Amino acid sequence: MNRLAVTIGNLELKNPILTASGTFGYGEEFAALIDLNRLGGLVTKAVSSEPRAGNPLPRIAETTCGMLNSIGLANVGVKNFIADKLPFLKKLDTRVIVNIAGKTIDEFASVISEIEAAGGVAGYELNVSCPNVKEGGMSFGASAQITALVTAKARLITKACLIVKLSPNVTSIGEIARAAEAAGADALSVMNTVVGMAVDIATKRPKLATITGGLSGPAIKPIAIAKVFEVTRSAKIPIIGIGGIMSCDDVLEFLITGATAVQVGTANFLNPQISEQLVTDLENYCQQNNIQDINQIIGSIQVK
Repeated sequence: MNRLAVTIGNLELKNPILTASGTFGYGEEFAALIDLNRLGGLVTKAVSSEPRAGNPLPRIAETTCGMLNSIGLANVGVKNFIADKLPFLKKLDTRVIVNIAGKTIDEFASVISEIEAAGGVAGYELNVSCPNVKEGGMSFGASAQITALVTAKARLITKACLIVKLSPNVTSIGEIARAAEAAGADALSVMNTVVGMAVDIATKRPKLATITGGLSGPAIKPIAIAKVFEVTRSAKIPIIGIGGIMSCDDVLEFLITGATAVQVGTANFLNPQISEQLVTDLENYCQQNNIQDINQIIGSIQVK
């Protein structure tokens, strides 16, 4: 028995360690650095209907215990993804999940339709929560009704695992989680980045061209843990925890709180081998603590 195996919707993952969209390219960029097949899954950079150049520079700024980004969903577009990126991904012995971005509900649907026709992916992560694009983006994820409409349209197109990525920048993440679940989502990614801003004191100008961007890294982990806990009280489908994971202890904290799996993001920029290392660290932890099944840990938090 594989003691690290977990299930997300209709997907069986060999372990709960996945990479986060936007921090791992389309996988091939890291192939010479780690064994991608050791991972539970790989979530690609966003894919939209047409190629996107993204936001103007500067669009990354380092902060205390984290980073701000305003990439603007720069990507190759669905046709180039299918022609140039998908052939490599199809060869992997791990679960490939494609992050989907769109300006409209129909764009989300059309991108999924094109990838479905090409085949070779295990699931889709609907990016309804990106805080750094003017059109679409977070406006979808800020509304329970629109989140439900996007999810329902996608559900009609695919039987693959359907994951909705939630934003923390909303009044009630629990309400939006329930809407996504009711509309057919198999799982929820919790959470996307937190809106933040930094100023250059020498120039007195914002450090990002877009003024604000998405804060990620260790600084947001306590927020992410709290959002995972909140969503476990609102929805019954599996949760993938995201936010500031740098160590095995961080992974365990998310799992204990109720996440079935995690995504590693900003840490990839500091240590490109971190995701594979976390698989090894988690194996060692289970062996040292005589844990035969990682599911024994998931949701084991004691609050009374």
